[in-house]
Amino acid sequence: MKTHGRTFTGTVLSAKMANTVTVEWTRVRFVTKYERYEKRRTRVKAHNPKEIDAKKGDIVRIMETKPISKTKHFIVIEKLGQAKLFETKQELMEEGRHRDQPKEEKEEPKEERA
Repeated sequence: MKTHGRTFTGTVLSAKMANTVTVEWTRVRFVTKYERYEKRRTRVKAHNPKEIDAKKGDIVRIMETKPISKTKHFIVIEKLGQAKLFETKQELMEEGRHRDQPKEEKEEPKEERA
């Protein structure tokens, strides 16, 4: 497959689709109004060749290519290693989501006074 354009390094978040991975990387953006920096993240879908076979939590290098499908415009060109503490971060994020959801209150039977 022909590659051209920019190259990025990111972490594989999901590898559930056939020959496709979701890759995320963070970037820093300057906010002029507050004269501070904010962290932003970019998530893209990339083609995952069978030779590379990247899994969830891998750090990969991706490169732009011609559109492969409606949402895939990148291809994984190499696997750089495993992200440290990736599983721990994912568990904490899941725990945070569950904590934000309202808990169902159990009604206890009220005692009647005579």
